[in-house]
Amino acid sequence: MNTFRNGSGPVVWTGIVAATCLLLLVLQKILWLVVPFLLALILYYFLYPPVQQLVFRGLSRDAAAAWVTGAFLVVLGACGALMVPWVATQVVDWQAGVERYVTGGLKLLERSLWAMEARWSMLANARFAETAMGKLNHSMGGLNEHLEPIAMGIMAWTPSLLLAPFLAFFLLRDGRRFKRFLGRAVPNAFFEKTLYLLHEVDLTSRAYFQGLIKLTILDTVTLALGLWILGIPGPLALGLACAVLAWVPYVGSILGGLLVVLVAATDFPDQPAMAYWTIGLFILVRLLDDFVYMPLTIGKSLHMHPLVTVLMIFAGGAVAGISGLMLVLPLLGVVMVVGETIGKVVTDPRLMARHRHARALRRRQASADLV
Repeated sequence: MNTFRNGSGPVVWTGIVAATCLLLLVLQKILWLVVPFLLALILYYFLYPPVQQLVFRGLSRDAAAAWVTGAFLVVLGACGALMVPWVATQVVDWQAGVERYVTGGLKLLERSLWAMEARWSMLANARFAETAMGKLNHSMGGLNEHLEPIAMGIMAWTPSLLLAPFLAFFLLRDGRRFKRFLGRAVPNAFFEKTLYLLHEVDLTSRAYFQGLIKLTILDTVTLALGLWILGIPGPLALGLACAVLAWVPYVGSILGGLLVVLVAATDFPDQPAMAYWTIGLFILVRLLDDFVYMPLTIGKSLHMHPLVTVLMIFAGGAVAGISGLMLVLPLLGVVMVVGETIGKVVTDPRLMARHRHARALRRRQASADLV
């Protein structure tokens, strides 16, 4: 699917961009449902291949969806049961741990600023390090006040996230029934185009979310391997956290890099070079993402023009903030398919003539016995 296809003119693309921005505004108001639904879609496309395999082996779709979802919940429950003791011990001192890592990062920054002052007299004359660190220490004074709302927000979101497996099960079981339900509501003249539209929307969504899963795995493995070589503790957990944060374009990548640097600066206080090595590693992984991993996964699946992608990411952030950054690419992919298909239908004289003729036939048939 190319971004600029024949027949997709400026009017169609104006409608696509406007519809995407409007949907972002609407979805921002119901994030409590949008986030679980997105997680459910990721689960759906992750569990869809084993469901298909069971269907090919003779099971009904209902039974296959139930077996696969049940097995996933059992595995998830077992992993949760194993992690509960560890989480319980970590929650007790999570606040002290966050403060410790922030303090380690501030010390690294202070050493770096003093080194810059020693090299450039202009910065030393301006007392750059002292001024910058004074402002940072003042802003970090109320760290506890910022951490508690974040923790409360995470706890408030947890119940809605439990909807994700529930929604994924019904998507696996009733997805085809929903397509048939939509198909029956379409006039016969547009039936073929509607089937094509539903197929393309499903294909685009599947390609995006499966590409996102592949990209997350590649990022996790690459970061974990690099951190393990550098000797950073917990490389796999850090790599996975950074890969998941990267789902939010730009902002998530910056937060992931900051997290790794804080860990390196705190666990190796006497080796500032370790933090610089982690910065280099993160930059390398970002370059691999942009030029190797992204084209092989998400970019290969959606085939969006880079200019459109970048502009829409900025537009999504301006319209709906962090949620807009997360939602804009998959939403644009779906709206693009819908908009281009509707544009082709409306501008196809043969289809419109068939539709008008069918309506005239139905009117004559309905009034034939009234003459």
